[in-house]
Amino acid sequence: MSLPHAILTALLEKPSSGLELTRRFDKSIGYFWSATHQQIYRELGKLEKAGFIRALPAEVPTRGQRKEWEVLPTGREELAEWVARVEDPRTARDPLLLRMRAAAVVGSAGLEAELRRHLELHERQLAEYLEIEKRDFPPERDTEPDRLRHVVLKGGIGLETFWIAWLTDALDQLTRGRGGADAP
Repeated sequence: MSLPHAILTALLEKPSSGLELTRRFDKSIGYFWSATHQQIYRELGKLEKAGFIRALPAEVPTRGQRKEWEVLPTGREELAEWVARVEDPRTARDPLLLRMRAAAVVGSAGLEAELRRHLELHERQLAEYLEIEKRDFPPERDTEPDRLRHVVLKGGIGLETFWIAWLTDALDQLTRGRGGADAP
């Protein structure tokens, strides 16, 4: 149910075409709620049919012209109701956690390389988040919308920091006693 709300949020921030939404998802919302180009277009059709959005009138009507979408009052109301809705946290479902548990039963061959790869990915993502924070959230930007966007980014920073610490510990536990360079 969250993809339509992510699209409504993005369109309220700035009316956009489907292609622009896809690009914006890749640079912002996509960090915590990803969607393919096809999913976005499919959802735009559903949102239009539900009366939550409409295509902005084209200055010069042409066949095949891309549509730019805006949120209607009913869409804003739906989004506001969704924001206020009570929802329990989701259980973590990460295949890597399950693979670690399985390794305890069948052995850990190949697991160290995968843990190191994940560690590198999380370190890169953290660096990217920190760069976004530095660029987009200077101290003088102190409006409520900026603070709310910043706290979402800080959530991402916290998650990446958690994963880096967890993966570092997992690698330490996996390599302990091997006598290699990584062993304590």
